Amino acid sequence: MMDTPDTEEGVAQAVQDAVIDSTPLEIRGAGTRLGLGRPLQAARTISLKALDGVTLYEPGELTLVAQAGMTLKALDDLLEGENQQLTFEPPDHRALLGTSGEPTLGGAIAVAASGPRRLRMGAARDAILGLRYVNGEGDILRAGGRVMKNVTGYDVPKLMCGAYGTLGVITEIGLKVMPKSEIVKTVAIAGLSDGKAISALAAALAMPCDVSAAAHLPDTVSRELGFSEAATLLRVEGFETQAAYRIERLIEALAAFGAVVEIHSDPWVAIRDVMMFAGDDRAVWRISMKATDAPLLVASLREQIDVEAFYDWGGGLVWLACEEGRDASAVAIRKTLAGFGGHATLMRASDAVRAAVPVFEPEIAPIATLSAGLKSRFDPAGILNPGRMRA
Repeated sequence: MMDTPDTEEGVAQAVQDAVIDSTPLEIRGAGTRLGLGRPLQAARTISLKALDGVTLYEPGELTLVAQAGMTLKALDDLLEGENQQLTFEPPDHRALLGTSGEPTLGGAIAVAASGPRRLRMGAARDAILGLRYVNGEGDILRAGGRVMKNVTGYDVPKLMCGAYGTLGVITEIGLKVMPKSEIVKTVAIAGLSDGKAISALAAALAMPCDVSAAAHLPDTVSRELGFSEAATLLRVEGFETQAAYRIERLIEALAAFGAVVEIHSDPWVAIRDVMMFAGDDRAVWRISMKATDAPLLVASLREQIDVEAFYDWGGGLVWLACEEGRDASAVAIRKTLAGFGGHATLMRASDAVRAAVPVFEPEIAPIATLSAGLKSRFDPAGILNPGRMRA
């Protein structure tokens, strides 16, 4: 059974009814990210897609407040009218997960979806000024405000961002936005090994050139985007004269790694949306770790399993594709990653595999205790997306 309330009060009433009936609830936007997290078995679903309005937009203050069901496309269109954009460049997971519909703002915030611009502007949680939500008891609450400020107690907006709807039903989000750049340029170095590529990216990011995206695509992955060999990519945005100067500096500084050439295609949407791994049945992992260790991790894994990989965020984010098998190589990946440190999230696999292996990095005992305490505080009846993040 699906409820599609068109008011915040309707969401609260649906949660209150579920508490009375002890009914587990699935919290959903448009359903484009349903394959993320562990599979649910909920008796009822609350869809937020009818909450799709803008309650405040002050372009001069770079401030926007919108309801959770507003689609990212509608939001982009609104911001485009003022030559502005979201800071965190949210990915679109539809091709990767094989889903349909239009991604919503609430869904992007719930899963902390952050794209290549995270390097320069921060993650999704860094863009949040405040939000409104319904907790697991059906109370309507507000956290944060319309300006960046320090907080005491729980920093609720950051807790909700990436909680996959397990702590509350987000109904409205306040965000800081940013002006669109006058020009966007991408440069590439061809043919580098993974290790040299990450060194080149590190050198570029250490310069005052405001690089807004940095990725490396080994040859097996880069060919999916039309490159003939491995491609190490850097994006610079800004005013035309500034961007041109920064590109010149990068070309000079990175000459030791190979010829640095400007390219006129835009690979960043495909990198953001992991299009290179779309359309097949392999398991896909997302690994956050120390950038300089990332090539060592991938090399070690290649000695054990058949894996394809590419690097975003200067190497700090590794995307892996491997045969699904019985456990999507979870044991091998997590055992190898433990030697380096980091977090591995299973982003795509069958329901059976996602139910059998930990989708998110297993928590050490103190963190697990804190997580359980937060869950009991925000959702005492345990009805909001039960089992989505852990069994």
